[in-house]
This record gives sequence, C-alpha cells and structure tokens, in this order.
Amino acid sequence: MQQTVKLPRWLQRLVATLGGGGIFVVAFLDSSVLSFPFVTDALVIESSIQRPARMPYYCAMAAIGSLAGCVWLYLLAKKGGEAYFHRHARKGKDRISGWVRRNAFLSTFIPAILPPPFPFKVFVLADGVFQVPLRTFVTALLVGRGLRYFVEGALAVRYGPVILRFALSHQTMLAATVFLTLVILYVAGRWMFRGPRVHL
Repeated sequence: MQQTVKLPRWLQRLVATLGGGGIFVVAFLDSSVLSFPFVTDALVIESSIQRPARMPYYCAMAAIGSLAGCVWLYLLAKKGGEAYFHRHARKGKDRISGWVRRNAFLSTFIPAILPPPFPFKVFVLADGVFQVPLRTFVTALLVGRGLRYFVEGALAVRYGPVILRFALSHQTMLAATVFLTLVILYVAGRWMFRGPRVHL
C-alpha cells in the first residue's frame, strides 16, 4: 500500500488481507462513524492498478460499503429527528433542508458523486431527518457512488498511478469541476424540459 493512503495499521492489514472486503469495511466506516476523506477512492484506484481485471469488483465493494454506512446514518438521523441534524449541520442548514425537500433524488446523488472536500454526511443526515423515501435514497446513492468509483477505477486501469497523484493534488479543483458540470446539466435540463408557458 502506498504512502498516499493514510489508514490505521489495523485497517491497512485488513485491506491487504481481504482486498475488496477490506475496501467494503473502509467505505462503511468512512460513510458512518468515522471519516477517511478520499481514502476509499484511493484504495479503489490503487487496487484497480494492481489488479485491473478486478476493477468492477473493487468499485462494487466500495459503493455497497458506502451504501451500508449511509443507510445506518440515514436511519439514525430519521430516528433522532431534526435536533440531531441541526447539531451536526451547523452552517447552511436552512439551505440544505430546503434543497432536500425540493430535490429528494438529487440531494443524495450529487453529494454521492462529488469527491472530497465537498460535504457529504450532512446531506445523508438531512435525507433521514426530512423523510426522503428509502428507495429513492438507496437508488440515488448507488448510482452516484457507483459512477464515481467506476470512473476512478477505469481511469486508474487506463492511466495508472498518475491518476492517484493528480487526484490527491487537485481535490478541490476536481470537486468544483464536477459540481459545476452537474449544475450546468441540471439547469440545462430544467430549461429544456420546462412546461409551455400559459398566456393569460
């Protein structure tokens, strides 16, 4: 395992021993009780470089592990209620709650597909608190995380270690680029499929 992936030694041994199973555990912990920014992504990239044929498996384990951790957090927030969300959301909680209420699918999909340092768990908490349907939550999370990890894995297989070095050096730029792309697509979609104007 390269020096770029900073994990506790017991987790390093787990990933080295279990491979995809270790990625599942890291993704679960990162999406629930702990925080390992970009570590799951780095593990997917490194593992895909080392064993290209198993890239889809590594991506699937990362996505499913993240889903499991997020569902746990979602259920906790749903049970804990709005007070729990307000304790953890801090800044921007009003904007987040309004966005979630208006855009149930996108409120999960967009944070799931965006890389760090874009905030993620606060949106998972908001989805639970404001009663986003579990089926919508699971579908959006799997699509978002699955796309993110598969693109990273495919780029790793194609270009090798340079992808990991680039991603680690330009995290903010990558997150901003993906976010702006999604915003442009969202606005364009709303404009293209808006209903006909009613003239009085």
